[in-house]
Amino acid sequence: MADITLISGSTLGGAEYVAEHLAEKLEDAGFSTETLHGPLLEDLTPSGVWLLVSSTHGAGDIPDNLLPLYEAIKEEKPDLSAVRFGSVGIGSREYDTFCGAIEKIDQELTACGAKQIGETLKINILDHDIPEDPAEIWLGSWSKLIGEL
Repeated sequence: MADITLISGSTLGGAEYVAEHLAEKLEDAGFSTETLHGPLLEDLTPSGVWLLVSSTHGAGDIPDNLLPLYEAIKEEKPDLSAVRFGSVGIGSREYDTFCGAIEKIDQELTACGAKQIGETLKINILDHDIPEDPAEIWLGSWSKLIGEL
């Protein structure tokens, strides 16, 4: 089993690039990773450390490739008390639903007993042409927190 499972949800591919970049940085730091783009609930082990990276589209909507996972968690309410997670949202502050998708995902994971590590990073694409840059900075402090688990 990987030390960290990265889960991405993306409409145009930005969140996938960020997840792959973070996986590379985590591996450079000595962690093993597994990156899953739009996995289903049955693809995930209900334990360990998850790092979610999701874009938001529409009116705070979850990307189509992550929607089946989100809906399964919301409907089935699996026991995720053995999961520790971090999350990165990507969106535009032009919308009042800025990073709404990651907020919804965080809420459902917490409702199923998962424990969040650190604060959710919300990347405004208007401020960052390359969302991997602020994500990498955030990852430095987040990976210290998971090292303390």
